[in-house]
Amino acid sequence: MTEPDPGLFGPASVTWQLHGDPMMWVAGVRALYLQALHPLAVRGVMQNSDFRKDAWGRLMRTAGFVGTITYGTTEAAEKAGARVRRIHRLLKATDPSTGRTYGVDDPELLLWVHCAEVDSYLQVERRSGYPLTGAQADRYIGEHRHSARLVGLDPDRVPATAAQLAAYFEEVRPHLACSPDARDVDDFLRRPPVPPLLVPARALLWRRVATLAYQSLPPFAHELYGRPVPPPAAVDRRLRATGTVLRAIPSRLRWRLPPGHIVNAMARLGPGSRPTPYKLKRQAAILDAPGRARRKQAE
Repeated sequence: MTEPDPGLFGPASVTWQLHGDPMMWVAGVRALYLQALHPLAVRGVMQNSDFRKDAWGRLMRTAGFVGTITYGTTEAAEKAGARVRRIHRLLKATDPSTGRTYGVDDPELLLWVHCAEVDSYLQVERRSGYPLTGAQADRYIGEHRHSARLVGLDPDRVPATAAQLAAYFEEVRPHLACSPDARDVDDFLRRPPVPPLLVPARALLWRRVATLAYQSLPPFAHELYGRPVPPPAAVDRRLRATGTVLRAIPSRLRWRLPPGHIVNAMARLGPGSRPTPYKLKRQAAILDAPGRARRKQAE
């Protein structure tokens, strides 16, 4: 009998557990804010899509891609990656400052988008109280060289640890700026167009998500956008409070929302594949020497 395909990551990975957490939605918005600060990367988006009219679709497509490569079969993940590479090969953009035409599949731009996403997922989850040790954070970053390969990057050029990721951001910071395109992204995320009936929901729910996502950005991003934020400790408290509320929603309800990647993965692999942070806690307790697991959880 053929064993079911666990996909690229599998239920034993940090990625499998982490991506099932509801704070990933806040992390996804943070990634958009961060990605927009690379003038060439955001120009490629603006020149090849109607961001304001299709921003929701773009966000959902990104969430669908992440869900597919995390919880789908290996074949589904490879097909999703091939589709992204095929689309990117066809798209060009023009640097407004030099007039140079470039492809959106430029490795430096793909690397920026990748690192902004991985950093956002990891930072929001850890600061909101998701239990990850330093070693598990490194494992997560290393695991995502799989996703980097899918979009066309050489995995050997992609940061594999938190230290390497931090060094990458130090290296790329001189190339970042709050361009007019970044201002457009900021304006949209703060006040996305919605039907009149949904305006109260935008004020009540979405604005809080967007504000928290912005506040969780690194200090250099706040400096570039120019909007003040509360002290980091206050932001951490807000992230933990939001995480507590969202995690109180039963997973059996959250995971049944379309497109149902996690439910489908559990049907394929069995109930033991259910994503849960407790698996990571057990891993830390087993792999660390006595007394070290608890200290590392607090890192």
